[in-house]
Amino acid sequence: MLLGLMAEQVVLFSVPLLIFQDSKELSTLGFAFALEWLPGLIAYPFAGLLADRDGGARLFSRVAGGRAAVLCAVVTVLLLWPSVTTGALMTSGALLSVLVAPVRMSVEKMVPQIAKGERLAATQALVQNMELLAMALGPALAMLAAIMLGKVWLLGIAAAVFALAGACWLPLPRTSTPKARQSARAGLIELKLGWSLLVGNRPVLLLGLLNFAINFALAALLSMNAALVTGVFKAPDSAFALLNTCVGVIGLINLLVIPFLLKKFSVEFLGVFGFSLLAVGLLLVGVTPSFAVYAVLYIAVLTGDALYNIYNRTQRIRVIPQEHLGKVMGPFYLLNLLSYPLAGLLVGSAATAVGPQRLVAGLAIALFLFGAVLLPLTMRSFRRAIAIRESVPVGAQA
Repeated sequence: MLLGLMAEQVVLFSVPLLIFQDSKELSTLGFAFALEWLPGLIAYPFAGLLADRDGGARLFSRVAGGRAAVLCAVVTVLLLWPSVTTGALMTSGALLSVLVAPVRMSVEKMVPQIAKGERLAATQALVQNMELLAMALGPALAMLAAIMLGKVWLLGIAAAVFALAGACWLPLPRTSTPKARQSARAGLIELKLGWSLLVGNRPVLLLGLLNFAINFALAALLSMNAALVTGVFKAPDSAFALLNTCVGVIGLINLLVIPFLLKKFSVEFLGVFGFSLLAVGLLLVGVTPSFAVYAVLYIAVLTGDALYNIYNRTQRIRVIPQEHLGKVMGPFYLLNLLSYPLAGLLVGSAATAVGPQRLVAGLAIALFLFGAVLLPLTMRSFRRAIAIRESVPVGAQA
């Protein structure tokens, strides 16, 4: 999983820089961000069904190979026809977005298979911090390769790492049982079941709405990060890589600290603290005058997001039936990540006129007000649902 996330970070490092340097337009970055996420949203419910049927391991390996193939193709296009750089990168981003969905669903399906009871929160923290750790290793690898080979070849390196990530999951046991080929009608029935289970699960639905708001504000910042660093603050490409590396170092520290925090504090406390850190950090990003201060705030925002996601990942699994996990998490991810293309469209249409920092500050204020109401409601709903679920005898759950 770490290798796959590292490859994603290499792509996320190189593609925005290549697009911004080719187009010189902030609006192009925003629209590219939107195009990258839209196809993936449609794929999530179907990816959830595949994960439920497959069990996760085989699906992860096959999709990782597919991501490697897409990157090999785009490298070939960029080398042979450099005049189509922006179009080729936007197209490959859309294809990779579709393939992200089954990878995420595979991980969602595998975690509760390998972590039970008290181990669940710690394992979810490990999964979350792998993402931050990859932000250290990925950009570090990317910056070194960019100096030696150039940005285009970074995508070739990412393809190789994706292929290696898929190979790592090949030995994992297959937990699914062979099933007869299902009709399209049966698949649609399962999709409908996933949506109905999500809508009927009040705490998970509230969590999805809260995540949407968080992701909307965070996605706006992420889509403008390259332009803020190299455009607004006039920092070099190396500073962009160093910033992401510092985020990853914080992830490594989190790996060491989170087990101790989970012994001292509840996942609810970590959720509230993480949300508060994220919202305040976003607000201050909107008024910071220098790259040095921005770098500290950017790290604080992503650290807050990581802490909040320990609560997010742990609690939702506790109230979703294991046999329907993929069916529910597919629509859940779609709801969460719909914010990404919408944020990209907002950036593409308004960031130049409003200013990127003012836009982030406005979104931070809206997020704080929304979260002040919805976060307590969500936590109260989870406490009730978990108490009811744990009070039901095991034999009666079927």
